Amino acid sequence: MQAYIGLGGNEGDPVSNLREATRRLSQLPQTQLMAVSPTYWTEPWGSATPQPEYLNAVVALTTELSPNDLLLAMQTIENDLGRQRGSERYGPRTLDLDLLVFGEMVMDDSQLTLPHPRLAERAFVLVPLCDIAPKLAVPTLDRVDYLLEALDAEELGGVRRAGLSISPSP
Repeated sequence: MQAYIGLGGNEGDPVSNLREATRRLSQLPQTQLMAVSPTYWTEPWGSATPQPEYLNAVVALTTELSPNDLLLAMQTIENDLGRQRGSERYGPRTLDLDLLVFGEMVMDDSQLTLPHPRLAERAFVLVPLCDIAPKLAVPTLDRVDYLLEALDAEELGGVRRAGLSISPSP
């Protein structure tokens, strides 16, 4: 199954954390890393707390893992790299991994909602996703490039290309 994962972080060393997360995702069983987007500096989204910019990217995987097993592996990676789940929903973090799209699957249970429920609202997700999968049809929504075109200029203005590689070394 083709899966797309958003990566972000703004505490500690975001470049190293995203690079290590990408490496660990690529080493999951029955999983192959297919693409890594360019990185972007983005304004914090949804938080009233002042905090540093986020470094964001998206990776594409093919996997035979179930979406819930993939989510569990992603949460383990987050925890291993210092993620602290605090009371502030959009607060600063060392690493945030979001399962954006998992094939054509649509689901909403207590553990996971697919596609990601706020994917169409977030330039920090759509810009890097469009770099690697512009024609991807997101179930229940639209193609990624069309979703990106629908965002307003203010949302898009908070996204700047970072030019930093997070691709794992061979």
